[in-house]
Amino acid sequence: MARPLRIEFPGAVYHVTARGNAQQRIFVTDEDRRSFLEGALAGAVKRYGIVCHGYCLMDNHYHVIVETPSGNLSRAMRQVNGVYTQAFNWRHTRSGHILQGRYTAILVEKDSHLLEVARYVVLNPVRAGMVMSPGEWRWSSYGRMTAPKKQPVWFTRDWILSQFAEEKVAAQRRYRKFVQEGIGRESPWKDLVGETILGGEQFVRTMEGLLRRKETEKEIPRSQRLAHRPVLSDILRDRKTMTREQQEQAVYEAHVHSGYTMKEIADYLGIHYASVSRRIRRVESKMYDCKT
Repeated sequence: MARPLRIEFPGAVYHVTARGNAQQRIFVTDEDRRSFLEGALAGAVKRYGIVCHGYCLMDNHYHVIVETPSGNLSRAMRQVNGVYTQAFNWRHTRSGHILQGRYTAILVEKDSHLLEVARYVVLNPVRAGMVMSPGEWRWSSYGRMTAPKKQPVWFTRDWILSQFAEEKVAAQRRYRKFVQEGIGRESPWKDLVGETILGGEQFVRTMEGLLRRKETEKEIPRSQRLAHRPVLSDILRDRKTMTREQQEQAVYEAHVHSGYTMKEIADYLGIHYASVSRRIRRVESKMYDCKT
């Protein structure tokens, strides 16, 4: 089956979920859950500048709500799932994939539907009969939303709380009431369009247009789409006189802006593609550091 196209743009908000292979557990211990939140997810927030608005870790799957100021969902989630898989395998002395295929991402209109999705996410344990109230489940963002203390930098609750009141205590009280009222209500996915978009009519029309455009671009042969890019030898021609930082920037430009694969760049430079990947990551890390 063809993979669904991802719509990525600066400021996009997504509900993301991934499940274990054959419905197997991906969180066996509390340490696993802490590793996902404080290691994999927190690392992606720092490196890629994504914003985490909510989450819920069940036994065999997870839900996260993320906003991407830089339009880089795929890269961020690749890190989340890859880092967590490596850590899980190391802790449990095993190998191989623990997640079932690709993650699922639903594009959410922030102003009209984010609150409903955030409520749906933290009510998962209640719907599953694991707890009677959302506050009883330690591994969702509900507790962080209602806690009096300041939260870790990788989790953002300000936007959601600001929708209820300017003063934090009043906003938290109204948030708790809002979530409680959601118990037994219909899932927000009843309004899902094309299995990937949740929003108002204008938002859906705009996103469908982006999907059609992306589908058209996908059908155009890669050689035609990249026909006017500079030759790789021109991009990297002066690398011997460049500083290390300039060399890494040139590699980054070749990959991100000109569409050369890491293997193509590695073959041209006579190095392993992992070295190319590290150079690209260093540039991205510096770009993030400059924004903070």
